[in-house]
Amino acid sequence: MNIAKIGVIGAGLMGNGIAHTALLSGFDVTLIDAFEAALPKAVATMTKNMDRQVTKGTITAAAKDEALKRLVTSTDLSRLQGADLIIEAVPEREELKEQIYRQIAPVLSADTLLASNTSSLSITKLAAMSGRPDKFIGMHFFNPVPMMKLVEIIRGIATSDATFAAVQAVAEKLGKTVAAAQDSPGFIVNRILCPMINEAIFTLQEGTGTVTAIDAGLKLGANHPMGPLELADFIGLDTLLAIMRVLHEGLGEDKYRPCPLLVKYVNAGWLGRKSGRGFYDYSVNPPRPAK
Repeated sequence: MNIAKIGVIGAGLMGNGIAHTALLSGFDVTLIDAFEAALPKAVATMTKNMDRQVTKGTITAAAKDEALKRLVTSTDLSRLQGADLIIEAVPEREELKEQIYRQIAPVLSADTLLASNTSSLSITKLAAMSGRPDKFIGMHFFNPVPMMKLVEIIRGIATSDATFAAVQAVAEKLGKTVAAAQDSPGFIVNRILCPMINEAIFTLQEGTGTVTAIDAGLKLGANHPMGPLELADFIGLDTLLAIMRVLHEGLGEDKYRPCPLLVKYVNAGWLGRKSGRGFYDYSVNPPRPAK
């Protein structure tokens, strides 16, 4: 299947990055968001990030201009008509995703492929909700999308070989390395990464180490580029909690139980960088441990 036109639903951090990468890879992109105000903000972010790439010499100014000319933005889901592949990148709520799949069903052709950027939800379940399970697949990108080289591709139980092959080819054209994963809670990366971060939060809660000591320990002792608590703030503590709950419910083992301190921070609205406070206080530069 020749995929030339990509639709992206959700103009937030992930959807913006997916659209950015697809444009620079030669695809025509239609970016949809329910909120009109989100669209010019998304274009401004893409433009700023592409300008940074021009300054670094990774793309040319002409490539940036040509890419942005192939971008269409809208709040109208019917503008997705004619897309060969639609990537849904909305928040991790099953009911929201199901509502979107129902709304876009009338505009999809028989051949349109549908992918979800979910980081942990069951692809098989989402595929059933979509009404086109053979043409549904998981396509999990990592933040920031233009820089991160990995994409997990996850087949549902009914995903066809043709769908997998077509989406794998798209991922490779985007310049990504593909990690094929089975449809299991958390897939590969989050199944390993999020429990490690959760354990770091338990370590903080129990007073074994401070925020600074825990992050320095993993950066210097395990050669991680970011400490686990710094990474938690970068991911978003609400996102981390949602993934841990999926792992705990789906796998049923106590080792996946979300740390109570993580739950407390999310309840307080301390979500990390995006809220200005998490394990670090981002109102100062450089950020300092919040407690």
